[in-house]
Amino acid sequence: MKALRFHEAKKLLLEEIDDPTTPADDEVVIENRFVGICGTDLHEYAYGPIFVPTEPHPYTKAAGPQVLGHEYGGVVAKVGKDVTHVTVGDRVSVQPFITPRGGDYYVDRADFQLSDNMALAGLSWIGGGMAQQSLLKGYNVYKIPDQLKDEDAALVEPTAVAVYACDRGGIKPGDAVLVTGAGPIGLLTLLSAKAAGAAQLFLSDVNPTRLAIAKEILPDVVTINPKDQDVGDAVRAATEGGVGCDVALECVGNTLALQTCVDAVRKQGVVVQVGLHKGEAPINWFTVVFKDIDLRGSWAYPGRLWPRVMRLLASDQIPARKVVTKTVSLDNAVKDGFDALLDPAGTQLKILIDLKQ
Repeated sequence: MKALRFHEAKKLLLEEIDDPTTPADDEVVIENRFVGICGTDLHEYAYGPIFVPTEPHPYTKAAGPQVLGHEYGGVVAKVGKDVTHVTVGDRVSVQPFITPRGGDYYVDRADFQLSDNMALAGLSWIGGGMAQQSLLKGYNVYKIPDQLKDEDAALVEPTAVAVYACDRGGIKPGDAVLVTGAGPIGLLTLLSAKAAGAAQLFLSDVNPTRLAIAKEILPDVVTINPKDQDVGDAVRAATEGGVGCDVALECVGNTLALQTCVDAVRKQGVVVQVGLHKGEAPINWFTVVFKDIDLRGSWAYPGRLWPRVMRLLASDQIPARKVVTKTVSLDNAVKDGFDALLDPAGTQLKILIDLKQ
């Protein structure tokens, strides 16, 4: 089968590899249908290996070259005898965390993302979404509702990141919410905040093209370019009592964006760090203390979130497919997908790879 495999930075090759093996009793094989190019995939391509193991993974024993892609879905092709929740022909979305079952404190609580033994399909497993098929554990696949299209199955994973970030922020109906970063996760976080009941939405980004796209997706969002105006001042000017937003979510992994969130949030508000920083990110801790704010991290999502996120997509409370700006073939994924997303002009948001193109 065809697969797009990461070898080293800037070496992402379309290759012929063996089809998946016959599934074990607790495994399934799926025909991959759509896969999203994630920011993590981009970082691996540009600077990796980062998450792709250079030595065999302690649990899965996987190492490069690695088939990328952890935001995906497909159709069940083969099923091990102990897998009973899906059958051949079912359309599924992939929850990509792969962990040992039983005896792990976090895994036993479905917080797979917190396990020290955690692996991820498409980064530290024998396969991923950027291939024609993949072998997975039975617990990795969830049958999608009939209302969802095939491409929606690939949007459950990034939407889960956004929904969990809003959960961490404790967003309530009527809240004022700031998101810094108008990338796919930032826009999905805005959509998730709106679904959670946020009444005022603010978005900060230095890219006017992405701010314009955001305005098309959410006409009521207040867009702010920090090159043109002070974000904190703009948020305070628009919120009740001039106090700032209730929750600020940093979706970039940028020091200035985090500092902006600390500035723009009201006293006793919440700042959620969603984006991954490359190193230390200094903030004014006097301000954190003086404003009595909560500063919280948000790492991926708990596995139990999948059914809820699929319901949010199926009901169109989170219209995630609006962030998709382009669909490409596997043959052209590097040039038309990865390189396009790395273009500083930032004209693309979420790009999906159609495995049947």
